[in-house]
Amino acid sequence: MELSERVQTVAEKELREDKFARDQCLQQMRNWLSKNEDVENVRIDDVFLLRFLRTKKFSVPMAQQLLLKYLNLKKTIPRMTTELDFLSSPLKEVFENGYLFVSPLKDQQGRSVIISRAAKFDPHIWNSSIQAGVHFLAFETLLDDPENQVMGFVHVWDWHAVSASHLTMWSPADFEIFKHIEQSFPARHKAFHVINVQSTVKWALDVGRRLVSSKISDRITLYSSWSEYNKKCDASCLPKELGGTIPMAEMIQWWMQKMAAKRDIVVQLDKMKLLSDRGITKKNEKDMSPLHAEIRAHMDSVAGSFRKLDVD
Repeated sequence: MELSERVQTVAEKELREDKFARDQCLQQMRNWLSKNEDVENVRIDDVFLLRFLRTKKFSVPMAQQLLLKYLNLKKTIPRMTTELDFLSSPLKEVFENGYLFVSPLKDQQGRSVIISRAAKFDPHIWNSSIQAGVHFLAFETLLDDPENQVMGFVHVWDWHAVSASHLTMWSPADFEIFKHIEQSFPARHKAFHVINVQSTVKWALDVGRRLVSSKISDRITLYSSWSEYNKKCDASCLPKELGGTIPMAEMIQWWMQKMAAKRDIVVQLDKMKLLSDRGITKKNEKDMSPLHAEIRAHMDSVAGSFRKLDVD
């Protein structure tokens, strides 16, 4: 798929991408995969391999590491990252309920906008694996489009109605998925807008910031309300109910059709296997147990606060 002139300009400026770089780096990736005995059934088409090359600005060694980490993520946390069939239950129900959808309109910088609303995710029916799986399914669907690989994503999260149950369904170890999203997944996350954040749950975002790089942390912005967001950001790509022009129901239906068109491609990703992680460069991971203890203490405190509100 040829990139539009606007997207090609961004690719050249931000990713050092041109035809020569694409051709040379793709050939190096294919040669490496053909000789790599640690992987099996890995796609070698341009669209798939360019996910990794674009994320790593055409550094072949870094793209190779990211590909191995991506496969390892699917191997080590399969409950969140595999079996991403949007027609299967309960994923289909979560999407139909409107918890997460992508706007048909790009933002002013040409980026896809992923919208999620906590109030539409029932933590008494669904769990953290399902919630994470919904986001990964969205990423996989969008990344089959080369323009999304270049331009990246903008996340708009509405935390209205976040409850203790929304947070306590996540174990301390589950929170580490935020680290893996940055380190092991081939996507360019350009901005995170979080709206309606209550003071009682702000700690969850603080924990997330500690698990990601300062670059990603600096891209997280909190807003007290939609009106505050609309004053500072372009709302035209949002649903009509939130300041845009297209009704939310139409956006949800459009997104369901997009997932249907990419369903077979996303489901087939599970055929790729990492047989050994020996090729992954290991870094000294700091002990996470103190952070896990801190998360658990926050969860207990939040649960207690919400119980107190219920009594009052």
